[in-house]
Amino acid sequence: MSKRIIVTGAAGFIGCNIVRELNARGYTDIIAVDNLSKSEKFHNLVDLGISDFIDKSAFYDSFAAGRFGKVEAIFHEGACSDTMEHDGRYMLANNYTTSKTLLETCATTGTRLLYASSAATYGGSADFVEEPRFERPLNVYGYSKLLFDQVVRQTLPKMNSQVAGFRYFNVYGPNEQHKGRMASVAFHNFNQFRADGRVKLFGSYGDYGPGEQVRDFVFVKDVVAVNLWFFDHPERSGVFNLGSGRAQAFNDVAHAVVNTMRATQNHPELTLDQMVTQGLIEYIDFPEALVGKYQCFTQANLSNLRAAGCDHQFDDVATGVASYVRHLLQKAS
Repeated sequence: MSKRIIVTGAAGFIGCNIVRELNARGYTDIIAVDNLSKSEKFHNLVDLGISDFIDKSAFYDSFAAGRFGKVEAIFHEGACSDTMEHDGRYMLANNYTTSKTLLETCATTGTRLLYASSAATYGGSADFVEEPRFERPLNVYGYSKLLFDQVVRQTLPKMNSQVAGFRYFNVYGPNEQHKGRMASVAFHNFNQFRADGRVKLFGSYGDYGPGEQVRDFVFVKDVVAVNLWFFDHPERSGVFNLGSGRAQAFNDVAHAVVNTMRATQNHPELTLDQMVTQGLIEYIDFPEALVGKYQCFTQANLSNLRAAGCDHQFDDVATGVASYVRHLLQKAS
């Protein structure tokens, strides 16, 4: 296919999965943009079809100068996603200033922009609707994402090309291994159980019992599918929640991980209570560093996504996590 596409954060978790799906559709004129100071991220690119790789430090000015010719669309996944990062200047430079520069160039060139926002924009809110009254970020990461969403809202009426932002909830799935502490709870549960034969979860916090804090966990294949749905529908713009629309407990994730791994050894399924009794799930004290900065409940309101016409059906935790664990086991073997 002749359309040129750029993916920022292409060596990252969601970015590389987007490139893979574009390849599956026959797209190979893909310019990958990333920062490989964490060199192990190159593993996410080695089996993908791309036409060029550009370091992010050189990309934004080069794109503004028109050095990549006609570009159909940019999937902008590049960002600092460490919610524990306290350097506000660094966070805004990475997540806000570069994104704003990209938007300004796209407005001039007519390049479509599909970008990663975050459910962290909601922070302490109990409602997750894409409206300013519900947006209360608890950290500078969430604020950096909210700032850009606000600029997009102001700019959309003047745009002649698509701009679609996606507020990712708790994404899990293949190729997140480089994220370290910011990798999904499913990834950490898998490695804990493989190494120690047990999974550790946070104990009671606020009104939630041990492991009962709930999040909207969304499989990366579903995140990619929604991104590509908007790519197929260039007339759809706006800021949209991208989660499963289903809040599930951390206990559910651990339960799926343990039972999937037990199944590979022909061991019978266990209930959650049985896992706790047998010491396969262990609860630890809630960290002091997270008190007051932690979302105990998230659940994407999908009304705007459905109103746009996207009717993609999302995997629940039992299905998605089991698929992911089987993938991890295959990679480990």
